[in-house]
Amino acid sequence: MLRRKYDEFAAKTAELDRNIDIFLSEGREELAAAAQTKFNSTKRLADSYKDQADRQQSEYQKLLDARLKLEAKLTTVKQEREELQALLTLAKSKEVSVKAIKSLDDLVGSGDTDVARVADSIRARLDKAQAESDMVTTRLDRQMDDVLERETLNRQLEERKRRLGMSAAS
Repeated sequence: MLRRKYDEFAAKTAELDRNIDIFLSEGREELAAAAQTKFNSTKRLADSYKDQADRQQSEYQKLLDARLKLEAKLTTVKQEREELQALLTLAKSKEVSVKAIKSLDDLVGSGDTDVARVADSIRARLDKAQAESDMVTTRLDRQMDDVLERETLNRQLEERKRRLGMSAAS
């Protein structure tokens, strides 16, 4: 609506500008002065509508940017939720392993060397699984940071392209 009002008043301003020139060329100074006064006020209104439209467009763009940030955050939260679910499952399996190991420890206390060897083997497997889990979690964290940074860079570059009048397909 603001752009439409601006266009309407800009057209009136252009018409008044032409009329002033015509009045002056015909020697009708009084009509030219009246038209100039109307031209000045109409131009102020047109400029005011343009300023308002520009500010409104700026606010709209800020809202769009905020929306993009929120969508990125939502995606991150969903991915973190999935990771936490996987970690919870891992924790539960480790609790079962610990319970089994404690049972084996009770048996080891009775002096059976074969059970002690099995318990050591299970502990070694558990340590290995824990180390692999830590490595995968660290790598996933780095990948998430890389992905989020890449999305930010892409969005910034697209914004610059729009600002420079370059098409998004370039």
